[in-house]
Amino acid sequence: MTATALTFSDDQAEAWDRVAADLYLSGIDLAAGEVAPREEGKPSVLAVVGKAGSGKTMLLANLTKAMVAAGVEVVSGDYEGKKKKDRRTLAVLAPTNKAASVLRLRGVPATTIHRILYTPVYDPEYERIAEWLAGNGERPVIEGLTDLALDRAMGFYKTVASIPGALAAAGLKGSDFIKGWKRREEPLDVGFIDESSMLDERALEDLREIFPTLVLFGDPAQLAPVGLSGEMVFDRLPEARRLVLSRIHRQTQDNPILDLAHALGDEAMGFERFERMVQEIAAQDARVVLAERVDADLMARSPVLVWRNATRIRLISAFRGAYGAPEDALLPGEPLICDGIELPLKHRNKRNDLEARGLIKGAQVIYLGPGSKDGFARLHVVGAEEPQVSAASIIKIEKPGEDEPFIPAAAKMGAAFLHGAAVTIHKAQGSQWEDVQVFAPDIWAAAQAGRSEGGVPLWKRLAYVAITRASQRLFWVTRYRLGRPTAPLGIADLRKGPAALALAGGE
Repeated sequence: MTATALTFSDDQAEAWDRVAADLYLSGIDLAAGEVAPREEGKPSVLAVVGKAGSGKTMLLANLTKAMVAAGVEVVSGDYEGKKKKDRRTLAVLAPTNKAASVLRLRGVPATTIHRILYTPVYDPEYERIAEWLAGNGERPVIEGLTDLALDRAMGFYKTVASIPGALAAAGLKGSDFIKGWKRREEPLDVGFIDESSMLDERALEDLREIFPTLVLFGDPAQLAPVGLSGEMVFDRLPEARRLVLSRIHRQTQDNPILDLAHALGDEAMGFERFERMVQEIAAQDARVVLAERVDADLMARSPVLVWRNATRIRLISAFRGAYGAPEDALLPGEPLICDGIELPLKHRNKRNDLEARGLIKGAQVIYLGPGSKDGFARLHVVGAEEPQVSAASIIKIEKPGEDEPFIPAAAKMGAAFLHGAAVTIHKAQGSQWEDVQVFAPDIWAAAQAGRSEGGVPLWKRLAYVAITRASQRLFWVTRYRLGRPTAPLGIADLRKGPAALALAGGE
């Protein structure tokens, strides 16, 4: 075990040693800080599991730092230069943009699974700039680009190691230098997968095709993916391949939100007793708020978390009404959730393009306004490394009591969106917001239904996932009411990011 690991708890230190042992067998020696060429061997899958606050992210971050120090190259997904002989690679992945952005804010160079499954195809002319930025080529001379533009690109890249961002700083659009996307053909070495409770068997098989060594980091108390009967993919690993972190660390012990989450592990805890606990903690700590109504201002950036679909639709309708949104159009600043890509199989490249840019199912998006082409919308993809995009969009607004949704933007094909002022707790997995509103009447309804998942009452799993989405403040909403917004919707708070990219044959 390295000196870094000496600050770990006993269970973290044991997990470090187990992961390090698997890496050593693959030719990556963390103790010596050395790497050897990869040899073909038996694939390895390990899982590091633990509830919120058990130190999974801390362990992942320190393992990543140790691997970089040993000479392992981190693959980001936005550009891969010429393959170096005997290079060793690591990719830190998450299922959603938001989960990846949470890791990046903690200094971990993470990207999404989609961004690693599909690699960009660069225009050969502009690929010369990328190779120069990455230190693999001479400073190029490019027609139409000045020395000042190249200097801006290099200045950006030294600050933020993003090739697309650097090219955008030089005045180029994504459609100038990225000509398409292709399924990754060459394997990588090691994959660290955060929020692996969201993976299904197909996603795990896709990752196994690319990474001979996988380490899954996940929370066994979350909701299992649909179709896995209450199990996570790591539940199916042999017990010896599952490393359990059980200690709650000092920095998380004085956290009332996590106190509530962990109280749900008490088998004797019923809903009424739990809600009394919420009330008692809220009376003592401002980080937990017992609210009688939903806050419309918060809904604009962090959705209300609900269980029932009917509740979601009613709250969205109330939100739009409170802001005076017209029935036939969206207001800039309205939140959306990507509901998938509606494209026929012959347009696989366009699908790859949209997904690689961050428009994957479940992505949180803010509407910026209509595009310059019919059916296009300008969007801010929350958590994406280059957040502002323009995409052919099919936006559906569901209304209470109506079977057919209202469609304010309808391209013939492209990215499909639902309104995002309220989302189901299932879709919120993998995301985190500073302030989170949990709609308690829905949790109570789940408790009354008496359903279980994986041997645990469903209401407890729902409450656990919803509560742990909050990093700063938890609002436990007890009434079916909506407070009036204090300011109009806007987009001034959104980061423009390094690039404004046009998608699917965009503008």
